[in-house]
Amino acid sequence: MRKDWEIKRLGEICEIFNGLWKGKKPPFTEVGVIRNTNFTKEGYLDDSDIAYLPVEIKQYEKRKLEYGDIILEKSGGGPKQPVGRVVLFEKKGGEFSFSNFTSTIRIIDNDLLDYNFLHRYLYFQYISGNTEPMQRQSTGIRNLQLNEYKEILVPIPPISEQQRIVSILDNAFAAIAKAKANAAQNLKNAKELFESYLQGVFDKKGEGWEERRFDEICVLQRGFDLPTRLRNDGGFPLVSSSGKTDMIDLWKVKAPGVVTGRSGSIGNVHFIEEDFWPLNTALYIKEFHGNYEKCIYYFLKQFNLNKYSSGAGVPTLNRNNVHCEMVWFPTSRIEQQTMAQILDVLYDETKKLETIYQQKIEDLEELRKKLLQKAFNGEL
Repeated sequence: MRKDWEIKRLGEICEIFNGLWKGKKPPFTEVGVIRNTNFTKEGYLDDSDIAYLPVEIKQYEKRKLEYGDIILEKSGGGPKQPVGRVVLFEKKGGEFSFSNFTSTIRIIDNDLLDYNFLHRYLYFQYISGNTEPMQRQSTGIRNLQLNEYKEILVPIPPISEQQRIVSILDNAFAAIAKAKANAAQNLKNAKELFESYLQGVFDKKGEGWEERRFDEICVLQRGFDLPTRLRNDGGFPLVSSSGKTDMIDLWKVKAPGVVTGRSGSIGNVHFIEEDFWPLNTALYIKEFHGNYEKCIYYFLKQFNLNKYSSGAGVPTLNRNNVHCEMVWFPTSRIEQQTMAQILDVLYDETKKLETIYQQKIEDLEELRKKLLQKAFNGEL
């Protein structure tokens, strides 16, 4: 941090107001209430679903949002989700307040500190993890300790320098956002391209294909219970509806195997190359009827298993309904092996592309952090 910059505690230069509690005393007025759901990961306000609620006029008068206020997420998130996100309020019209899970930070002297600059700085504190030690967990949620938050040291360059820094950051962030959006779209395209090709392979119904009942091609079987106390470290995968979850010293099914979700993650399909233990939340292929296992895996990946799920709470896949479906499948095991080999190559290439695009997204997010760090160290 540059020596010619002032440094002040947040509590010295800002007022912090706690959010609304649900009032019961009239008179009421309807206002837009900013909640945790209106906070984006990038530190901006998502106003697409602001809740308009009746609020006590007496409460609202003390908690009316002003242009340039910074709204702080002080509670929520669950036991593993840090709080401390900040968004900038820049609405010039309408009546707005903020919920009891949030607080508002208001600059005392706007000639000393630019609200855009402070917002970017507090956002940097959040994404750097600097606010996590200020959090306590209570009744299943996280709470930010405001007394500790007020002790954050804020660098204060001249106001013109603050505005220059904000301008550079905003231009850079716009370019980063565009690059991330392109990478995310490419990631989505790569996945969809493989899925489209896979679907086309089984829709084509080439020569030597026959229409048969599903259970004449493969038979689904429910997995097995295994209490946690019986799970010891070992060399065999424990497979749930979401895939491999652990390595244990027991196995129930000989490899290779194909597993899909019975409840929870229905539609996910996993190919298992070691002897394994399928849990009761999963279904495994008990009988392949001589068909090539990897081809059955790809067949299930393109088969819409979700439409056979039922249950109001946790959806459950009914294998009996699946078994009676009529489906097309190649009869030749050699053709099945050839199909699977071609699909393996395409799947591997798709995964490489996904890795590249995912890494690009992560690198761009890291670049955002580095720019912020340079900005507030006076190195931008």
